[in-house]
Amino acid sequence: MFRTLDDVGDVRGKRVLVRADLNVPTEHGHVGDVSRLQATVPTIAELADAGARVIVLSHFGRPKGVDLALSLRPVAAALGDVLGRPVTFASDCVGPVAAEAVAALHDGGVLVLENTRFHAGEEADDPAFVAALAALGDLYVNDAFSAAHRAHASTEGLAHVLPAFAGRAMAAELTALDRALGNPAHPVAAVVGGAKVSSKLDVLTHLVDKVDHLIIGGAMANTFLAAKGINVGKSLCEHDMAATALDVIARAEAARCTVHLPYDVVVATEFKAHAPHRTVNVHDIGADEMVLDLGASAVEMLGDVLKTCRTLVWNGPLGAFELPPFDTATVALANIAAALTGAKGGGGLVSVAGGGDTVAALNHAGAAKGFTFVSNAGGAFLEWMEGKVLPGVAALDVAITPASR
Repeated sequence: MFRTLDDVGDVRGKRVLVRADLNVPTEHGHVGDVSRLQATVPTIAELADAGARVIVLSHFGRPKGVDLALSLRPVAAALGDVLGRPVTFASDCVGPVAAEAVAALHDGGVLVLENTRFHAGEEADDPAFVAALAALGDLYVNDAFSAAHRAHASTEGLAHVLPAFAGRAMAAELTALDRALGNPAHPVAAVVGGAKVSSKLDVLTHLVDKVDHLIIGGAMANTFLAAKGINVGKSLCEHDMAATALDVIARAEAARCTVHLPYDVVVATEFKAHAPHRTVNVHDIGADEMVLDLGASAVEMLGDVLKTCRTLVWNGPLGAFELPPFDTATVALANIAAALTGAKGGGGLVSVAGGGDTVAALNHAGAAKGFTFVSNAGGAFLEWMEGKVLPGVAALDVAITPASR
């Protein structure tokens, strides 16, 4: 259990430290994609409208000490534009500069503090740095699930020394993830794509005990096919992971989880957009060909699988979706999932997706808005799929009863 803003009580005049994710793409001091800033709006606006003095904490990039090229100053300005209200900025996140900026805040005001990673104590979760941050606030709200896999001062440490709550974005993410794998409605299907089995091994071994159907796509599928004795030609393939792939299949069989591999694929001799291609049975892949997508029959079969399921977790594309027409399978199955999600008057499929390439692929397919929840969390989402404890989430969980460091 974790407390949310519904449990926070009267915040008028209180200093609320909000850990947000302002780690956004910038170029020449200008913010490009503002989606992460938009995700912070519900929490910041709700607190500010209730009269809180909102103090926003975030890291930005991977600085080694103070690096003004990674200052949050331009991001604070962009956040003000997204919020539609003034946002002030402090050139440090602790010490006299930060304290003076916090003292100048009025009820309903919003302040962004400088990059927390300018201080080594942030990533070290140093108690002294935690105390310095905590001195600036009365309450702590974590709204950055994307950083919850890091046991840092601003993501984990503060939850142990201040009354701690999940922000609106964090609460929505945790609720969606619980519906997807924590306490899902069965049957559950998982789509796992990507290039390498080695990078998703922990995900695969965790999922076989959690889901009823494991759908493997992307170049990973080539490794599984090769492990079963199928010649995959010049396809991207980790031949040294064959034993591991067979072990995943054996674990799945023991757990009564059905592993779905493609039986028809789209192949080409060149890895480029609109390369000459053909659809073949997996047993007919030429020695000079590489698998770049799933075939139409495989997609139709997988769509039929999803129609029998009540929950779907998706991580990774099915093919080389960035190169048309090898995006066809990903686009088709994503749209099937979105349609099933919207079926039955809201009682259809619960579909949760996440990971960088996944979000890009679903947006490319025009299907992202049709899913129940799409996470932008990247590494945190992947570690959640691996079944790992996320320090930032665990800290909120134990924060219901005061803890000491």
